[in-house]
Amino acid sequence: MITKVVKIDESNISREAVREAGRILAGGGLVAFPTETVYGLGANGLDARAAAKIYEAKGRPSDNPLILHIARMEELEPLAAEIPEEARALASAFWPGPMTMILKKTAAVPYETTGGLDTVAVRMPSHPVANGIISAAGVPIAAPSANKSGRPSPTKASHVIEDMDGRIDMIVDGGEVGIGLESTIIDMSEGIPTVLRPGYITMDMIRRITGRVELDKASMGQMAPGVHPKAPGMKYRHYAPKAELTIFRGRPEISAAAISSALKKAASEGKKAGVICTEESIGLYESPVKKCVGSRRNPETIAHNLYDVLRAFDEEQVDCIFSESFEDYPLSGAIMNRLIKAAGHRIVECQE
Repeated sequence: MITKVVKIDESNISREAVREAGRILAGGGLVAFPTETVYGLGANGLDARAAAKIYEAKGRPSDNPLILHIARMEELEPLAAEIPEEARALASAFWPGPMTMILKKTAAVPYETTGGLDTVAVRMPSHPVANGIISAAGVPIAAPSANKSGRPSPTKASHVIEDMDGRIDMIVDGGEVGIGLESTIIDMSEGIPTVLRPGYITMDMIRRITGRVELDKASMGQMAPGVHPKAPGMKYRHYAPKAELTIFRGRPEISAAAISSALKKAASEGKKAGVICTEESIGLYESPVKKCVGSRRNPETIAHNLYDVLRAFDEEQVDCIFSESFEDYPLSGAIMNRLIKAAGHRIVECQE
């Protein structure tokens, strides 16, 4: 398969390119496109065969549900059998935007899209290119991140090309995305709103709308074998670079000392090691492969750069990666959720 790559300027969107992407999707093909979170790999979410193509292209386990993307609120009604008032309030507050809600599905949504579940995950992206393509297709678009399963999610078209060239019909290059982490996923199908995957929409933001919200224990931990994941990113290894990643948790100066010791040990073993650090700490390390992920004074930069940094280590062909932890910020839940899963839960607790 030859993958067509089309560049789109967000400030002057090509109607022709958007219509072409819509035609491919409506016809059962696969198109990768930018959203405000990461690049998505789209297919007609109401076409079981098209949804199956996503799993094949990504190498994604078939029980890992997909998220349906819509362009207007009225498109939710045919997909959700029940829409609680709290769900409508959240949609009013955060759509279009980086929030996904899980609701009980209608018969219109095939089980191939939901990973065999009786619930469906839906969101309305705010990115104008994504919104235009969904509208042009005329159907809800199932769109997980446009990367091979388990790899860091793509925040640039070059990441998508690296993973998906020759596997899909079209890649719409809309430049670098804004947020850099996938949407917050909230389960609205069982009463109390429950966050299954942290994201840019934080627990506090949700609580202001619903008055109550819980965090699913599996969102930061490891799901037991045999359990069916209700949302993407809950069960399987995700977001991971090729090298082994270890997180050093503790105060920045304490973890920096522990990482420096780990770097010396790796060097003595003949290993090429890398470090994930910040603007504030980059000068503390002697490693020739150290990547600044952003500033602790501006945690949004850390969220924005995380996946790009993880992919950069693959290019450097390092044997192991040591990362600082990023706690006590509004986005800490989302950042640490991705980092912990990328590390396969390898965490060193740094003592005072």
